[in-house]
Amino acid sequence: MSIKELKSALPEFAKDIKLNLGSVLTEEGSAGLTEAQIAMIALGSAYATKDREVIQGITGAVETLLSAEDITAVKAATTIMAMNNVYYRFTHLVSDQGYASMPAKLRMNVMANPGIDKVDFELISLAVSAIEGCGLCIDSHVAVIAKHGISKEGIQSSIRIAATINAVSQALDIER
Repeated sequence: MSIKELKSALPEFAKDIKLNLGSVLTEEGSAGLTEAQIAMIALGSAYATKDREVIQGITGAVETLLSAEDITAVKAATTIMAMNNVYYRFTHLVSDQGYASMPAKLRMNVMANPGIDKVDFELISLAVSAIEGCGLCIDSHVAVIAKHGISKEGIQSSIRIAATINAVSQALDIER
């Protein structure tokens, strides 16, 4: 499946999502990000939706832009965030704040050595954290990304990509 096919599969009620999908996956539509960053964020966001059609459509669109190492790192960021977003959302939301001071005792070595530029791994992690709704993780990733020189506009662009990919999945799921 391609982006064109993915857009064609979107129902009429998702016209805005279709237009946004065409926009946010370009450097013009995602200011502050490189073409490779846009591709990695889009792929991580697709993985986070767990939607086969969306994953196939985005994979088809980005596979020529990304190396095998990039794709492995996107998979690593998505899966480590699946774990961290649940764990840290719990520590943030639970009434007993004692849990927040306890060591996580979860392996997260990939975050220190992700196999791609640290800022790119953080951008993917931010997008996935936004989809999965972990405010603590979002704050942490934004701080690291900003220290690496990505502008607020670039950070916003990564969230716009995540939001749009998530909406594509939602629109397709409504019609299934």
